[in-house]
Amino acid sequence: MIAASVATAGIASAVARFDQSAARTAAAPLDDLAAETVERMQARAALSANVAVLRTADDMTGTLLDMLA
Repeated sequence: MIAASVATAGIASAVARFDQSAARTAAAPLDDLAAETVERMQARAALSANVAVLRTADDMTGTLLDMLA
């Protein structure tokens, strides 16, 4: 199902964004703390949204399989 692969790619992207922001903050904690905090919050929101898409796709697949059984 294409929704699952799109959600999985979105999850990977959000995790990478979060990790990169955390690494930048660890390297220079006071350079742009506010922007990095916002970046991590956006990455967390993107991760949550993609997990919701993945769960919905899984539920839909389960419902479809139940209907066909």
